Amino acid sequence: MSEGETTGVDAAGWRRGAGVAGAAIGIVAAGAAVGVAVERLTVGRGMRRKARLALDASAPYGTLRGTAGTAVAEDGTELHYEVDEVDDTAVADAPAPRRRLFGGAGRPQAEPVTVVFSHGYCLGQDSWHFQRAALRGAVRTVFWDQRSHGRSGRGVAQRDGEAPVSIDLLGRDLKAVIDAAAPEGPLVLVGHSMGGMTMMALAAQYPDLVAERVVGAAFIGTSSGRLAELTYGLPVVGGLNVARRVLPGVFKLMTAQAELVERGRRATADLFAGLIKRYSFGSRDVDPAVARFAERLIEATPVEIVAEFYPAFAEHDKVEALCAFDHLPVLVLAGTRDLMTPSEHSEAIAAALPDAELVLVPDAGHLVMLEHPGTVDEHLAGMLAAAGAGEAARGIEQRRAAGARRHG
Repeated sequence: MSEGETTGVDAAGWRRGAGVAGAAIGIVAAGAAVGVAVERLTVGRGMRRKARLALDASAPYGTLRGTAGTAVAEDGTELHYEVDEVDDTAVADAPAPRRRLFGGAGRPQAEPVTVVFSHGYCLGQDSWHFQRAALRGAVRTVFWDQRSHGRSGRGVAQRDGEAPVSIDLLGRDLKAVIDAAAPEGPLVLVGHSMGGMTMMALAAQYPDLVAERVVGAAFIGTSSGRLAELTYGLPVVGGLNVARRVLPGVFKLMTAQAELVERGRRATADLFAGLIKRYSFGSRDVDPAVARFAERLIEATPVEIVAEFYPAFAEHDKVEALCAFDHLPVLVLAGTRDLMTPSEHSEAIAAALPDAELVLVPDAGHLVMLEHPGTVDEHLAGMLAAAGAGEAARGIEQRRAAGARRHG
């Protein structure tokens, strides 16, 4: 074999490796794959690409914007946040919320409540699209992008190799956002997946802040620890967790050959879309525009960020921090088909917070707030009412009623 032929074989091997690595991104960012949906084998690639472009052009998801601001983290990372203020006329004629949860009619607040939303791993603030639309104008809300995600800056300490990402660091980032966007008044904290962990890290490091200002919380599809035991739907063979065996090599490749893996991810876009759909959603009849929106959110996260953040989850253990939320109105909600943070993890959170409302949504996956937004909004309204944010709860009810009339 000549030198040129050897180079060609090696190049082909690298291309195959890039494709495999691109597919492996789905294991990290959206779960593990067992195959490609049948329709992806029977519909032409060009047709699928045209369909994705059409959905990108027509779908309204992720288009809501608020008043932008920047919080500066301890290492200088710029954290992007947006504020939606109250529209005093938006809920003037709205009915009182029908559901009263948590054993009471809610606590009136002397000051307006601010609801702060923290998103999950490989997502961004736009993942809260439906909840943002439901609350818009009814209550003051803050949506922010975690470091190295969305519109926030690249983590300075990570870029410079000074410190790895940790959930505790993300908790301090949330504190910086609160200081900048909601420096006073009562708070309700809402977090999905990594965002819920960020809330726990905030409570562990700033218990006085939670005690003095937080009046309610929602933990959606998240975990208080033991994430190193997750299988992501992959088998356990002879007591060996396949995911734990495979993932270190995937991350090593992603870190060492980020550009190559990124090309592989683009080259395997169809497979990647199938991975996201399977491991983000629990039902098969998800709106194609919503599924495509989820793809876009995850695709926007560079592979080096995917690899950089993942090790922090194995170290996450915040069961003891949950006590800071005890005796507050707390919603714990998860999909029964969540393969990323299985519903057993939400049950463990609820066990640590016996006064919390535990909601397990049938046929829902990890992105339950996109898959079943009405259910999430309904239970979020109950928690907000119990926390004293009656206007927000009425706003959600008003929008739900309006939607029912439009589709009735």
